[in-house]
Amino acid sequence: MSPAAGSTTSSKRPVAVVGVGQTKHVAARRDVSIAGLLREAAQRALDDAELTWAEVDAVVIGKAPDFFEGVMMPELYLADALGAVGKPMFRVHTAGSVGGSTTLVATNLVAAGIHGTVLTVAFEKQSESNAMWGLSLPVPFQAPLTAGAGGFFAPHVRAYMRRTGAPDHIGSLVAFKDRRNALKNPKAHVQDHKLTLEQVRTSPMLWDPIRYSETCPSSDGACALVLTGEEGARRAPRPPAWVLAGAMRSEPTIFAGKDYVSPQAGRDCAADLYRQAGITDPRRQIDAVEMYVPFSWYEPMWLENLGFCEPGEGWKLVEAGVTAMDGDLPVNPSGGVLSSNPIGASGMIRFAEAALQVRGEAGEHQIDGARTAMGHAYGGGAQFFSMWIVGSEKP
Repeated sequence: MSPAAGSTTSSKRPVAVVGVGQTKHVAARRDVSIAGLLREAAQRALDDAELTWAEVDAVVIGKAPDFFEGVMMPELYLADALGAVGKPMFRVHTAGSVGGSTTLVATNLVAAGIHGTVLTVAFEKQSESNAMWGLSLPVPFQAPLTAGAGGFFAPHVRAYMRRTGAPDHIGSLVAFKDRRNALKNPKAHVQDHKLTLEQVRTSPMLWDPIRYSETCPSSDGACALVLTGEEGARRAPRPPAWVLAGAMRSEPTIFAGKDYVSPQAGRDCAADLYRQAGITDPRRQIDAVEMYVPFSWYEPMWLENLGFCEPGEGWKLVEAGVTAMDGDLPVNPSGGVLSSNPIGASGMIRFAEAALQVRGEAGEHQIDGARTAMGHAYGGGAQFFSMWIVGSEKP
């Protein structure tokens, strides 16, 4: 695959991912502070790239809302832990999509020639927060019954089922698939070797039609990437992942006529991404997808939103096994957000896992022959979208 002539990406300097680091994602990391958590992921990314802190020119950090942990502007005190004292440091915030947006900001700093090598980090320590109640916000003109993100998104899942005729069991199929994939990923938080499909189907109903086992966990974790240009990629000890395209879009959370099932901003973001990368048939040209799916029903919904199939066909791909590890469009071989959800880092993990796939370094959850992979993130009330496509060949 090659980028389209005149695309946004090809007019910039090539950017490569040469370092990837993640913590082990768990329910609670009581052995480290927030600074220690970030330092752990960042050090692993630098070790992967065989670089030192002194060789980093700038740092870009992202996390979900500050009120989750109650630490306002954490980047100010985290500069010390990230070796950023005396260097440019940037903070990004786009709710749940922030890990993806943060990566793209860092990418553009290299692509524009502003900095040669950039370290980007994203994190969340949910054990020191209460995201459930932090996200139980009153919605205008609605009864005050929204409880957490699931309470907000459940009506949209029900609308998808009504619109497409998707049967009840589709959500369980996605959750069981991702939890099985997570068993191959040592970094994944939820690893239940005894889980059965029947247990997923009969787990307690939390927000109708979303069941307990169809919901993401609350995780502590961090992710870091080292991004650099052609010269840095030549010096890298391991194969780089080349950034072929990156795009962000946003729209209001609520407005008259908004399509909550398939937001316009998501469709526009994917279209821009494919244009930059010269992709005309994403289902056939992309080898693996790391998709932001915090509730299992969002896999078929995003399959349609991202143009992998026609509207109303997403659940049929899930039912046919197309998105399984051995399907022709593997989705979330890492186990996805359903298996690890340090919110601020979840989007960057999607981007990092896509990079690992095209570097051939995803371990047991490696997709054979993956040369082009997509990372996807969304946030807020399905209002922020960030995506990238990476490949094994330089654009």
